[in-house]
Amino acid sequence: MNGTNGERRAKLANDIRRQVGTEATKRFLRTLPAFRLEREVPKRLTDLLDRLEAAEAGKAGSGRR
Repeated sequence: MNGTNGERRAKLANDIRRQVGTEATKRFLRTLPAFRLEREVPKRLTDLLDRLEAAEAGKAGSGRR
């Protein structure tokens, strides 16, 4: 019974991948606000990325202990 269940899950996963990859689905998702691409990176995210970069640079400069 596990083989049958496993085969069904694999088929379902393949079907979902195929449907998500269609041009119609991509076109639909682009109309939803959550899936729209931002033209610019928001200031808050840029600030966080700068802080992360600075923290990584400081850690790399101090070496491992």
